[in-house]
Order: sequence, then structure tokens, then C-alpha cells
Amino acid sequence: MAELSYPWIDNFLNMMRSTRNASANTLSAYRGDLTEFARFTGRRQTAPERANAEQVRGYLRALDEKGLAASTAARRLSALKRFYRFVVEMGFREDDPTSSMDGPKLGQRLPKYLSETEVDQLLEAAKRRPGADGLRLLVLLEVLYATGLRVSELVTLPLSSFLRDSPVLIVNGKGGKERMVPLGEPAQDAVHDYLAIRDSFLPKGRAKGRANRFLFASRAREGHLTRARFGQLLKELALEAGIDRRRVSPHVLRHSFASHLLANGADLRALQQMLGHADISTTQIYTHVMEERLRALVESSHPLAGL
Repeated sequence: MAELSYPWIDNFLNMMRSTRNASANTLSAYRGDLTEFARFTGRRQTAPERANAEQVRGYLRALDEKGLAASTAARRLSALKRFYRFVVEMGFREDDPTSSMDGPKLGQRLPKYLSETEVDQLLEAAKRRPGADGLRLLVLLEVLYATGLRVSELVTLPLSSFLRDSPVLIVNGKGGKERMVPLGEPAQDAVHDYLAIRDSFLPKGRAKGRANRFLFASRAREGHLTRARFGQLLKELALEAGIDRRRVSPHVLRHSFASHLLANGADLRALQQMLGHADISTTQIYTHVMEERLRALVESSHPLAGL
């Protein structure tokens, strides 16, 4: 059965790609959420761009009845709000059916992160892995834990970033925004060792030219190590390190980087810049670490703490 076409969804995605520089992952998420809504309205003989407020509420009720997490429902409503704002701005309709709708209340979820000891265990396990594959995995870990990059930023790092002896990485992040991230000596040293064997990961033939742009070159179609493959490697490494594999992922290591920096006295604004957060409120999910540090400081240093 042929997939139905939704021109207004396509127009919206084209706008997000051309004017907002949305990433492929962001566009895929929007397409999935909006297409599901379009199927819902289609069963009610309505195009998604023409849906009214009651139909949108009906869709949100259906999500709730399915038992979807509040965070998922909130994300889908956010996608609809952006979509209808675009439809109104383009002059197709005057009203936004989502304008008076609020998303479900979300509890503040604390970021999951590993202890410093557990990160050391992962690094030691990577060092025990033999050959070029082991060295590449070690470099991935060292760079990720040293910089807190998003996994998509990590696997697509250009080779040119490391062809100069600089303690700072220039990262092309979300929305095409560049930021500078310090790179510590252990990570720099690991990269230099890896560069000597990097060519062993290059594909042959025409694909070599595309892959040669990336630090973590690969025979994969993208020309670089994929996010999914790196995630798999981390799960395998977790088992070797004696850590529950369910607790380990690239994003957990990004959280670990941020949490450990704050626990050791880093400034929240500086962390915001390194993580590439557009808004400080996003970085504030890590303030629980600062609260723990302050509590420990009072307990250890206050003159009445031992009484």
C-alpha cells in the first residue's frame, strides 16, 4: 500500500531544513510525529493542516489512553505547535488550534550518569582491547568524556579538527552553531596515537574520499562510524568493565562529563557553552550535583557540623 503524501508536512520540514538548519535526526522525529497525527486526522476525513482544536485534543487523549509517557505526549504537542505556527505564518489559516493547549506536566528527571570510578573502569576496559578497534574505542571514550559532545557531533568530527596541535576543538553543533571546547592532554595523546592507524578504517574505492573527511572514518554508508554502532560498542565495553550495560550509553557519558565537572567546581555558564546549550535552563538539570557538593561542603567545613 502506497504511503500517503502530506504536502503541508513536507513544506514544514523543508522550512525547518532550509531556514532553521534542522538536523536529519530532528527532521526525522518531526516527520514521524506529524505523520502519525495526519493518519489520526485522516481517519476522520480531515487533512492535518485543517484539523480543529477538538481533533487535536482527541489525538492527545488517544495518546494518553495508549499509555504513552508524558514526555512523549509533550514532544508530539510541541511538534504540532510548531507545525500550526508555520501554517498560520504561511497564511493558509488564521487560527492556531494548539494556541491554548499546554503540554502534560513533566516531573524533573535527574540526568543519569556514571561515577568517576565507573568511567575509569570503562577506560581501563577499552585499553585492554587489542588492535586498531580497541584503540579507536579508547579514543572515542577519551574525547567524549573530555568534551561532553553529543554523539552525533562526536562521530562526525572532521579529521581537520586534529591536524593542528591545539588544545581546543571547534565543534559544529545544533543549528550550525560553532563552539569551542577544551580538549585535555589524555584525549589529545589518544587521538595522536589513533591517527597512526586511522587509515585501516578507510573504505576502498570512491567511498574513500567521503570517509577521509572524518576522524572516525568507517566503511559505513555515511563514511563515518554510526551512532548506533558506537552505542553497541559501549554496551559491550560495559559488560567487560563489570557495569550494567543498561546504564551505559553515549548520552550517559555526556551527562557524566557535565556532572563531574560541576562536582569539581566548574561554572554553570562555562558548562553551558561547552555542552552547546542554547538556554541556561537546559544546563540547570545538573544543579543537583551542585546541591550535593554544597551540602557536603557544609557538612565537612561548618564549625557546628560535627556537633
